[in-house]
Amino acid sequence: MLLRSMPNASSQLDAILQAYPDLLFTLDDAGLILDYRAGQAVSTLFSSPGAFIGQQVQDVLPREFADSLKIGLANLKTSGGPVSFEYSSLQAGDRRWFEARLVRSALAQVVVIVREVTLQRQAEERIEAQLNRMASRRAVDLAISSSLDPHLALSLILSQVMAQLAVDAADILLINPQNLLEFGAGVGFRTQGLQDTRLQISDGFARIMSLGQKVLSVPDLRRGHTGFLKARQLVDEGFRCYYAVPLISRGRVRGILEVFHRRALNPEQEWFDFLEALAGQAAIAVENATLLKELQRTSLELTLAYNTTIEGWSRALDLRDRDTEGHTQRVTYAAVKLARRLGLTETELLHVRRGATLHDIGKMAIPDSILLKPGPLTVEEWDMMRQHPRYAYELLSPIPSLGGTLDIPHYHHERWDGTGYLEGFAGRQIPLAARVFAVVDVFDALTSARPYRAAWSNADAAAHIVEQSGKHFDPEIVTEFLKMLRATKTGDLTLPE
Repeated sequence: MLLRSMPNASSQLDAILQAYPDLLFTLDDAGLILDYRAGQAVSTLFSSPGAFIGQQVQDVLPREFADSLKIGLANLKTSGGPVSFEYSSLQAGDRRWFEARLVRSALAQVVVIVREVTLQRQAEERIEAQLNRMASRRAVDLAISSSLDPHLALSLILSQVMAQLAVDAADILLINPQNLLEFGAGVGFRTQGLQDTRLQISDGFARIMSLGQKVLSVPDLRRGHTGFLKARQLVDEGFRCYYAVPLISRGRVRGILEVFHRRALNPEQEWFDFLEALAGQAAIAVENATLLKELQRTSLELTLAYNTTIEGWSRALDLRDRDTEGHTQRVTYAAVKLARRLGLTETELLHVRRGATLHDIGKMAIPDSILLKPGPLTVEEWDMMRQHPRYAYELLSPIPSLGGTLDIPHYHHERWDGTGYLEGFAGRQIPLAARVFAVVDVFDALTSARPYRAAWSNADAAAHIVEQSGKHFDPEIVTEFLKMLRATKTGDLTLPE
């Protein structure tokens, strides 16, 4: 045998192997062990080195190693160059990793050097886990910052808990306005029992919430104190381990993140750190959702107050001019209905609704002697009356939020052929909302009784609209208006159906 025939080399090799944690075999091409040397660090893997000499690798070596070694020998015959592979072995309940390198010697023998790489492998796994957890937190941050849906963020957080912490189930309990804990989101449960959770903040949960972002651990639910948990549901789920951490944001507890596992766990500190980090992100998501709800509620209250104020201005004008009372409500309904048929967006429809409501607000600046005059107006009085779109603009333009609303009060007396007032705009120079409103405004005026004339029939008013298409009105809007008029079930365009 090569190594035993060289005493000096053998002694030197023994010294080298004692200094390094290496295992060395010399084999022939058939897998027969010709020599065996082991450093002290790995000698305990093979209890009787002397018994290996002259044996086949598959007969004396651990199966994981022997199988990989046979494949390595076959690859070495094919490639001729060095061959490396890794394999693992379960030793005393712990997984140990080894790296083997096969090299052909000058005497047509194969030298196999084995080194344990468990520590390196564990370090690589820790680094990989850290990178994965960093990526997970980044994904959660993006979900929180880019989505207004809190359930999306909470679901993503729970999926990351499952994936990165290798647990069976997780949920988030949120504190509702009644100071009860209720189910917010969950994943990994076999039953639906926990989804109905509505719990008082009892002593056990109060303990969790007072932990200051620390994790409460119950390694074995069969023995630990679980009076604050839904014991029956936990039994049905078969959980063994329980961990909980409060969701704290801006010094306020928003809920609890719970983690469950059906087997024993022995987590490291990094595991707990990541759980607390995800709990912090969940708290931010919950707080953002709370702030959004408060903002939406405030916005709704402001919008209602705003609309009420606008309607109040319109009613004030109706009270002043009894002859046109109810006109504003009718044309507002009809204008929004026609605008919707023409495909305007919800924001544009809001401007149409408000603009129609305020279309004659400029008449507040017209003297009663002109506005309420029972007879015909003089030329000078008509000039004053035609200023009401300008007065509307001057009244409303200082209010920034009414920017899109101004089109109807300011331009609803412009005509498609350019002969209207005040600006003399023509065609598509006239804002779309004003062109839509002009049609329903004239139709309602014609079909409403006035002290100086009787109301026109719908058919006569519609015929007038058609006759003025391309003159007073936008032809495309007239076409859609007539379709809407024919489709109206009540026979009255300006009343809700």
